[in-house]
Amino acid sequence: MKPGQKNLSVIIMLSFLLVLIATPIFSQARTEPGGRPPEQETRPEAKKLPVPEVRPFSVTRHQVMIDGKVVPYTATAGELTVLKQNETPGASMFFVAYTRDDVKDKSSRPLMFCFNGGPGSSTVWLHLGGVGPKRVAMDDEGYPLKTPAGVVDSEYSLLDVADLVFVDAVSTGYSRPLPGEEGSQFHGVEEDGQAFAEFIRTFLTKFDRWSSPKFLLGESYGTTRAAVLSGVLQNRTYGIYLNGIVLLSSVLDFATLSFNPGNNLSYMVFLPHYTATAWYHKKLPAANQNKELPALLEEAREFAVKEYMPALLRGNLLKAEEAEAVAGKLSELTGLSVDYLKNSNLRVRHDRFVKELLRDRRLTVGRLDSRFTGRDADAAGESYEYDPSSALIMGSFSAALNNYVGTVLNYKKEVPYAIYGNVYPWNFNFQPAQSRVPGVTRAAGRSSRDGSLYVAETLRQAMAENTALKVFCCNGYYDGATPFFGTEYTFSQLMLDGSFKDRVRMGYYQAGHMMYIHKPSLKKLKSDLASFIAWATK
Repeated sequence: MKPGQKNLSVIIMLSFLLVLIATPIFSQARTEPGGRPPEQETRPEAKKLPVPEVRPFSVTRHQVMIDGKVVPYTATAGELTVLKQNETPGASMFFVAYTRDDVKDKSSRPLMFCFNGGPGSSTVWLHLGGVGPKRVAMDDEGYPLKTPAGVVDSEYSLLDVADLVFVDAVSTGYSRPLPGEEGSQFHGVEEDGQAFAEFIRTFLTKFDRWSSPKFLLGESYGTTRAAVLSGVLQNRTYGIYLNGIVLLSSVLDFATLSFNPGNNLSYMVFLPHYTATAWYHKKLPAANQNKELPALLEEAREFAVKEYMPALLRGNLLKAEEAEAVAGKLSELTGLSVDYLKNSNLRVRHDRFVKELLRDRRLTVGRLDSRFTGRDADAAGESYEYDPSSALIMGSFSAALNNYVGTVLNYKKEVPYAIYGNVYPWNFNFQPAQSRVPGVTRAAGRSSRDGSLYVAETLRQAMAENTALKVFCCNGYYDGATPFFGTEYTFSQLMLDGSFKDRVRMGYYQAGHMMYIHKPSLKKLKSDLASFIAWATK
């Protein structure tokens, strides 16, 4: 080997060795920004926060015939990550949004956020009950046409007058806490309200809808949530003012539903519902049975306030002859015997009423909708075994929702769609958010009466601050879960000087808690809500 060749070989060998030595260093520098050694990732002090899974939205296009006109629309199914109060990710909330396509300027297009209640219910009921562009196939009375049920176009959808967003509460539907997050931090009156407020803020930002007129539509406990949201959204963090709130089967004062000893209010507010139910099942004396239902219910209201409630308040001071007279009138308005009413101390809990009314036929009546009947193992019990009106629709809505979301909206997940989620224990403690005025705190959210949740004051405060906010209450005569007279009583106590009366409207339907499963009621509901939206956006 020549000297020059020998020197070249040495140089090549040294270069090769240098590459071998340097490669791990350079490789490490490329994979570890900042020069951190890779083994640090396994050290406890370097534990990373969970990163939310980003799932793409599923966007599909459809059309539906409403009021004789074709309405083209886009359906967006997906999840939004909501932040906790410390502004870190906390949960993903599943939604399906429907937006009308043939609208050029969405800035003036009303936007309605819809949710059911429970607490612990998904929003399957409102979503597929007819408010959205699809509904479960049922006959006019609300019986499923087949099992399992499918969906059909909803000719009475609100989509022609407003874009719709159906949202599931955390731990219901496909909504879940993020990995490592405790579900309990979202399971409560205030906690739940905060999560929904954050969802609404995120949605408005994500889809550029801040300039749209904004509405809430809550059903059952969803009305409680809507009242809470009226305050949370208007507070200093969000500053979101609503145009209107729809309270469908409302409960803002939980004392109206409580049959605890010492609380006479619930017996008074349930009485007109008992009258409607007995009238429907033809259990009243001929004189009352032959009357039109609205007129008969007005008599029941008058008796409840002027005679029945004063008798209850007198307690054991009520004279025997007075008790006899009240029992007789109660019997004429409820279809229950005088002896049964006297043995019940003139106080009939709802769970007893649904068992007693049709005991002679060995039937029970529904809680959510007293038009429907069920049959227990025997007719001797004090209360019923199950709610026949709930059982009637549960399987149909569940099957229809899972099939519709998976095959039509093309959105599937590995976890089950929780029709009812495990949100218990639910934290009913509620301290409303502070006023927008520094140093001023809203009135307490808990009622001193019966220790029951009371959120009507939050709504009153929101209406006082937001003078454009209007409310529409939808009431089913046959709703035994949230009786219509309870809603009327609650709003009679809202702003006692009567200054809000012209901003609150009531609608009535000859159906139950979910009045939209009754086709004539759905038709009327659509008309009422369309009128309300137009009124609230003037």
